[in-house]
Amino acid sequence: MIFNRHATNAVSGALRAAATSPRGCSFSTTSASKAKVAVLGAAGGIGQPLSLLCKLSPEISELSLYDIVGTPGVAADLSHIPTHSSVTGSLPSPVSFPMKGNIGLEETLSGADVVVIPAGVPRKPGMTRDDLFNTNAGIVKTLVEGCAKFCPDAMIAIISNPVNSTVPIAAEVLKKAGKYDPKKLFGVTTLDVCRANTFAANSLGLDPKDIDVTVIGGHAGITILPLFSRVGGAKFSDAELEALTVRTRDEVVAAKAGAGSATLSMAYAGYVFTENLLRAIRGENVVQCAFVESSLTDASFFASPVKIGKNGIEEILPLGDLSPYEKMWFDKMMPELKSQIQKGVAFANA
Repeated sequence: MIFNRHATNAVSGALRAAATSPRGCSFSTTSASKAKVAVLGAAGGIGQPLSLLCKLSPEISELSLYDIVGTPGVAADLSHIPTHSSVTGSLPSPVSFPMKGNIGLEETLSGADVVVIPAGVPRKPGMTRDDLFNTNAGIVKTLVEGCAKFCPDAMIAIISNPVNSTVPIAAEVLKKAGKYDPKKLFGVTTLDVCRANTFAANSLGLDPKDIDVTVIGGHAGITILPLFSRVGGAKFSDAELEALTVRTRDEVVAAKAGAGSATLSMAYAGYVFTENLLRAIRGENVVQCAFVESSLTDASFFASPVKIGKNGIEEILPLGDLSPYEKMWFDKMMPELKSQIQKGVAFANA
């Protein structure tokens, strides 16, 4: 896979440009692409750093931000960064008579090539991703209804948890609108790959950019299954393997002690995923893990490496053999994953 090569290039290219510029303030030295990216939930803990990274990207010519509060200020702040991309920030339309539709959402989404959705409430200690369901499910449903109406051809990348349920909700919403294209709907599981790469590299004394761990399953608890057996030359003890697997499933919520969940690392992961979608749109060969509609298993959605091209997913790559440890966790996670998927489907069709 090419995750780490593109992840490294995505951020370091912009930062190198700043370092080598005569005044250290010009981030884009490569030719700029023309692409519009919409971030829904742009004023939140993930949305703000994600929007900052997108503003630095030479892949993005128009950055369009939306949230229920704060987006004009976030957009104004980002607009002071000297990169080639324009930035706008919209709110829902004010209450008026006669009643209007959500013009702010329409302005944000119209013409978007990629829509990234980090909107929703964060997870706190003691909460599972399912505890977020009642709030975030409704948010995702409303926003994806907007996507179906205003940018039906866009690639949609969903970060809002619980991803195992919110992606199926999005699929059902798009189906009802007659706009569903399974090749263009993704659940972002890149953070799991980032974590697995970091922890494995630390354990082996290597540079994380030289490791690319495949992570399969879903994006919650035991459904996150990193395939450390495929790290070339690595020989982990049973205890090391267990520790690495547990860490990959999230240690941030406990560490933040009530202050939220992963925001900065998730913003980075969401940005890398977005950059890779944009690279694919303009013709590069991109393979990255994502939670997508899949026939690899008997779960209707599954996270695994997928090949992405100009029009979305071109191929879902074969799963390959699992080690005995991985097969054990695979068997444990599948009932949970299928239950979470069905919960999303039921919500969308209620």
